[in-house]
Amino acid sequence: MRRYAGLVAAAVRGVAREATEVEDLAQEVFLRLCKDDFRLLRSYDPARAGLSTWITIVARSTARDAMRRHRPVLVEIDAVPEGRFAVDPVEPAQKLKLPEALLSPRQREILTMLYDREMEVAEIAEALGIDPQTVRSAHHKAMVKLRAHFKAEAE
Repeated sequence: MRRYAGLVAAAVRGVAREATEVEDLAQEVFLRLCKDDFRLLRSYDPARAGLSTWITIVARSTARDAMRRHRPVLVEIDAVPEGRFAVDPVEPAQKLKLPEALLSPRQREILTMLYDREMEVAEIAEALGIDPQTVRSAHHKAMVKLRAHFKAEAE
């Protein structure tokens, strides 16, 4: 357990919704490995994978199973008091004024389609006649430029 505790914690950290769940999920992994007189651990085949790889796979699958079992309790919207939904009125968002040269025309169009028109990546790709990955790439590059611009502006 001591030898693989860090590996198991890292594996379940990628599955956990909250940092507080990591320890519980790791404990569940070790319990599964020890259950039924170490039946699962005895099924390990070194010819198929290294022990650390195998433990990582077991840890992730155990964590996913545990997360599925412990889904949050859903409450019918009609059962929630109306006051819980009340919000203060918000003024309409103002359009940001960006330097013309900051984004390419394609990046501007893709951001407009994504955020103003609320279109899906596949719809944008079809409308522009490009690959969906090109849409995602242009979006990513535009966001990198915007982050850099606003960071420099804030400083």
